[in-house]
Amino acid sequence: MKIDQKSVNNIRVFGAEMISNAKSGHTGIVLSSAPILYALYTRHLNNSPTQSDNILRDRFVLSAGHGSALLYTMLHLMGYNITFDDLMHFRQIGYKTSGHPERDAKIGVECTTGPLGQGVATAVGMAMGLKRLQQVYNTDDCKLFNNYVYT
Repeated sequence: MKIDQKSVNNIRVFGAEMISNAKSGHTGIVLSSAPILYALYTRHLNNSPTQSDNILRDRFVLSAGHGSALLYTMLHLMGYNITFDDLMHFRQIGYKTSGHPERDAKIGVECTTGPLGQGVATAVGMAMGLKRLQQVYNTDDCKLFNNYVYT
């Protein structure tokens, strides 16, 4: 089995175990979307846990709170400040892994999305703001703002 498939399978197991331990939620998005987030975080996103406040970082906005176990797993594996203990205490008070992520750039969560669908609207607003920064500050010789917003 190739390393990418092993990685995706491990992400699926982490996420499913988190949901099982919490006795809350469902595993559908964890099982189905693990390959998508794996590819996004390992091949496309330009961000770093050591520079989580870098204005030029790419952003990922999750607009499906029931997929937060998948997001937390990816952030843990990418080196953000989410511990294994946080993962195993998913949806428990006092841990960083609430049922619907709360904005905290230090752990890789770009925004709190609130009601279903609000994340899409938030991501569109972030992308529009980024587009405006590109129009104002980028020139033909200097592409300062060349980052992306994914959702």
